[in-house]
Amino acid sequence: MPNTQNRGASRGDASPKRYRKYAPTTITERHSDRNPRPRRESTAVVETAIAPMAFTALGLPNWLASRLTPMGISEPTEIQGSAIPVALTGVDVVGLAQTGTGKTLAFGLPMLVKLGQYDQGLVLAPTRELAAQIQETFQKLGVRTALLIGGAPMGRQVSQLRSNPKIIVATPGRLADHLAQRTVNLRDVRIAVLDEADRMLDMGFIGPIRDILSKTPQDRQTLLFSATFPQEIERLASEFMRDPERIEVSKQGSATELVEQELLVLQKESKPEMLRRIVDEEKGTILVFSRTRHGATKLAKAMRNNGHTAAELHSDRTLAQRMSALKGFKTGEYRVMVATDIAARGIDVKGISLVVNYDVPENPEDYVHRIGRTGRAGAKGRAVMLASPDQHRDVRDIEKLMGMELAISENSECSLPAPRTHGGRPGQGGNRPSRNRGRATGKWRGGGR
Repeated sequence: MPNTQNRGASRGDASPKRYRKYAPTTITERHSDRNPRPRRESTAVVETAIAPMAFTALGLPNWLASRLTPMGISEPTEIQGSAIPVALTGVDVVGLAQTGTGKTLAFGLPMLVKLGQYDQGLVLAPTRELAAQIQETFQKLGVRTALLIGGAPMGRQVSQLRSNPKIIVATPGRLADHLAQRTVNLRDVRIAVLDEADRMLDMGFIGPIRDILSKTPQDRQTLLFSATFPQEIERLASEFMRDPERIEVSKQGSATELVEQELLVLQKESKPEMLRRIVDEEKGTILVFSRTRHGATKLAKAMRNNGHTAAELHSDRTLAQRMSALKGFKTGEYRVMVATDIAARGIDVKGISLVVNYDVPENPEDYVHRIGRTGRAGAKGRAVMLASPDQHRDVRDIEKLMGMELAISENSECSLPAPRTHGGRPGQGGNRPSRNRGRATGKWRGGGR
């Protein structure tokens, strides 16, 4: 007889996977026999706040929906409106949505409804910052959690695990460490979440993820959320999920319509001065992305030398330094944050007015995640990318991914190479005809907003 407390996670004998787009307007009430064993549902808690009707209409109980009001949340986002009713039925879910669209509540709220009294939930996230923000959201909902991330004392994390947390939030590497030391047991995990799954695969976490899921019950519900859906994610879903429902609320690779984007083409030696001008003239909060850790440190120092409050966020900083920088950026202590792509998905700061891509990202998808730090929660934002003429191929790859061309700023000092009409690869070359071309706005200037 198989041991149901520690069965393998492979779903190779499951029925064929069916991936479908799921529109909020077509959701109907469904019941699933996915988990036949009886569950003890969470005890209702009396709340003084009024539950937002939009969330109760999705199937959430009043006791949970009312906890959103003190958080300033009254209406579900598109991914929440689509994913919550489906996840409540108990089926596996693949959720595709851009960063900054409210995915934490999209998986967090159904977890709190579905988990019984003695069940646990597990959330895996790629970075320490994102894991900490997920834990913060659960804590605001009044949920006991354990946060397992690198750079923090193991002893403190063991104490959290011994306090019988309802939700374990972890980075794969640190959770693997706890499993190796036998300080954690995942036999009570009934819902497992892979958040920003594409990023975790990019960071090489596929091995630890396989090992972690093999330590959870096979009849768990699995929720996978990602901003993109490359073939690696499809294989991951096929391996670890059972007949998942696919929910896609936005075109893969698309950027939010609330972000106005433009391209500044200039020589490499002109970039430091151009960044100084942009930061001087922009009055709001600014997030600057650098490709390297050394570059981030150098740029942050230059910002401070120019009289701006600036912090840096990258993997060379200790956990305490990273958390302090992020907290200071959220509270306004620092107006400028210079970061590597560690922050592309790990920052949830409201009111960032401008994102500057000081370096063109190596991966086109990272551009989408970077600019997704602005234009959040219904607010408008701006994104400027500094590129030199020899980076035209990287620019074309970004435009191809998004299905649009970036408007070239009037502040550009040179142009991209002319298009290659013969023998060029798709998405490469120079300026192509576009309605966006030539409509340089120059609105990165502080007075132009």
